[in-house]
Formats: sequence, structure tokens, C-alpha cells
Amino acid sequence: MKFTVLVADDERNIREGLAEALRLEGYEVALAADGEEALRAVENGRVDLVVTDLRMPKVSGNEVLKRVAGSYPGIPVIILTGHGTIEDAVDSMRIGAFDFITKPVNLDHLSLLVRRALESRELERQNQELQREIESQKRISSIIGRSPEMKRIFDLIRRVAPTKASVLITGESGVGKELIADALHNLSPRADKPFIKVHCAALAESLLESELFGHEKGAFTGATGRKRGRFELAHEGTLFLDEIGEINQNVQIKILRVLQERKFERVGGEETLEVDVRVIAATNRDLKAEIEKGTFREDLYYRLNVVNIHVPPLRERKDDIPLLAGAFLREFSEENGKSLEGFDPKVRAAFFAYSWPGNVRELRNCVESAVVLARGSVVSLEDLPPGIRKAQEDDTVRIPAGSTLAEAEKILIRETLAAQGGNKSRTAEILGIGRKTLYQKLQEYGLEGGRTEE
Repeated sequence: MKFTVLVADDERNIREGLAEALRLEGYEVALAADGEEALRAVENGRVDLVVTDLRMPKVSGNEVLKRVAGSYPGIPVIILTGHGTIEDAVDSMRIGAFDFITKPVNLDHLSLLVRRALESRELERQNQELQREIESQKRISSIIGRSPEMKRIFDLIRRVAPTKASVLITGESGVGKELIADALHNLSPRADKPFIKVHCAALAESLLESELFGHEKGAFTGATGRKRGRFELAHEGTLFLDEIGEINQNVQIKILRVLQERKFERVGGEETLEVDVRVIAATNRDLKAEIEKGTFREDLYYRLNVVNIHVPPLRERKDDIPLLAGAFLREFSEENGKSLEGFDPKVRAAFFAYSWPGNVRELRNCVESAVVLARGSVVSLEDLPPGIRKAQEDDTVRIPAGSTLAEAEKILIRETLAAQGGNKSRTAEILGIGRKTLYQKLQEYGLEGGRTEE
């Protein structure tokens, strides 16, 4: 990476001499004849370091330092002066100068200072990137998963969150669509602004319009005062419309107008309000089918579906079951004051065999119930609900149509191992392969690493 150094000095010979020396060091150099030019250069271009004379016409070096430190704190500033005093040095360093050097300039000393300043800037930049990545991981850590499907969703969240684009999250009930919405808001520039959630299916049609857009006093029976709606409350933030497929056509039209024009009126009001709101919507319905039936507006669908994030059902990402079940086990063991060590192998086999129509929500409820009922040090098959226990009794391995040979092999190994309670020798014998081959396959597919005692 080639750094750009801005040299600001009203003495042309000094300015150009320093520029030539810095170019020989391999830096790009920008020049300014006074403080005003220096500030314009910082505002208009990519500047990594400022080397400025202390006393210049129009705007002094100390004023340049103050403005850069205030508006561009990542850019270090080195002060030059032919009138150096201890007081000047102390004052510049107090304001935020990286260092202070007197004229005539020792070029070797200046070269050392420039290198140190730029190393400091690069280190700060890397630290900031690391902090952003750590914060990103924290804000997305509530979503548990390591399957290829979930990794794709994590990548999509990180790419979409910083934008203003509307997002439509689709998937069956219980897959965790609200967690995706949380992550999109928390990783966006609006993270410190309001995040307002509306569960559209939980509100009667007669109340939904008022909830979203607010109402004026006397707008309808019971409207005893003015009420601000969710769009108004979410100004400069994010509005999450869960189960968007449940709303009626009249409300759809008003939402469409807000998305197009960012304007609306309260129910019973004449004042037009303007809002800056990012809309994230979610649904478990097939909105294209609803469009065909005439119950959902096509133009609203395309306004909402700028970016689509589809969350697959749990039965299509069974690799995530051990992670999810383990996290829920720790959560509910602590909540109920128990010290459970894990799950019996038959429980794991049942988890893989069951189709989970209620998805992650059902798995969570299942683990909570099992923790409450567990009497031993591990969750046993008897602690599970009857429907999930029954799934373990079915020895059939289900491989979805369209699976690749590698995917089919992975499913077969995973479920055979689970059915055998984790016994690798017995699993290898049933599959007709050597134990060494099984170990290699387990590591290749990320199913279970290393050799363990049988």
C-alpha cells in the first residue's frame, strides 16, 4: 500500500524540497501553500499523514492540527516550525500532534517520524477493523449454525446490513427470522437508532393501520388522543414487519407509499409526515402464490424483496442440530439449577431422525422440557416428547432427492453413527468400511474429529 503525505508550508523551496525527499522514500506527496489549501486537500482527497508548518498565512498549522484532529482523528499530524519553542511544542502535542520538529529539517529524523506515524496509523486502522469484526461476531452470535446454508446467510447479513436496502426474510415458522432481523439492524449504521418490531399477525385488521401510522384524536371511537405510529417511532432506525403476508390490501397500499415516497398521514389526520426508515419484513407464506391469488400486491412485494434472505428449515440443515441442542442444554440447565453433562446417544439419534416441523423453536422447547424432566446426569430418550422418541425407533435413513453422492454419504455416515450411539467400530462394520476410512470421512465431513475409545 502506497501512503500519501500532505506537505503544507508557505515557503516554496522548503515545501518542494520535503516533497522530493518523501517521494524518494516511496510516498505519494500532495502539496499545500497555506492552511486553507491543506484543509481542502484533507477534505477532498485520501491523505494518510499531514506534515505542516506551524506559522502560515490564512490558517495556521495549529488550526490545521485542531481541524484534522477533530474531523479526521485517524490522520496523524507532524508540526514543522522555524520558530520552535518548548511552549509551541507542548501546545501542539496537547492538541494532538504526533510529533514536533524544528527547521532546518533533519531529513533522516523526519523520515523516521513519518515512518513511525504511518505505522501507528496502519496499526490503528487494523485495530479498528478487528474491533468491527469482533463486534460483528458478537452481534451475529445469537444465530447458531455452522452448516453451509447458515454460513451463506451469515455472509449475506454482513454484506446487506450496512446498506439501506429493504430486506424480505422468508422461511417456515420457527426458523429464526426475527434473529436475522436483529442482526441486520445491529450490524447497520442505524444500530444506535430505534429498532421497532410489529407482529402483524397478532394485531386485528382494525388496529393494524393505527399501530403502523398512528392516529389523531377522534379518528375513531376510543381515539381519545393523538398516537404516534410505529413508522414514526422508527424514524432514522429500522422497522421490522413480521408476518407481512397477513396484512390487508388497504394497509399494503399505505406501506407501499411509505417505501416509495417516505411519506404518510396518521389515521384521521391531514398532516403529511416524512420518515427515514429502513424496512425489514418477514413471512412464512409464499408471497408469489399470494400475488397469484390477488391477496398481496405485486408492487409491494418487489419493494420489500430488494434482498431476499431465505432461512432453510431445520430438517435441511441437520448439521446444526448438535450445536443448537448443546446451546439450549447449557441455557436451560443453568436456568433450572441442573448440571447435565449432555445427551444420551439415543437422544442424538432421535434428534437426527425427527423432521422438526416446528424448526428451531420446537427444538428449543423440546430441550427445555427434557432438561426439566431429566433425572440423571444426561438427557435420556425417556425425557423427550413421545413424537420425537418415536422417530428414533424408525431405522430408515432419509436422503433428500437431488443430493450429491458426497451429501448422501455424509447423511448415511452421520445417522448410522448416531443410531449406533457413537460406536465407530460398529458403524464402520455396518457400513462395510475400515475404521481408518471412517475416521477420514468423519474429519472430511466435519462430523466428529479424531479417534476416540469405543
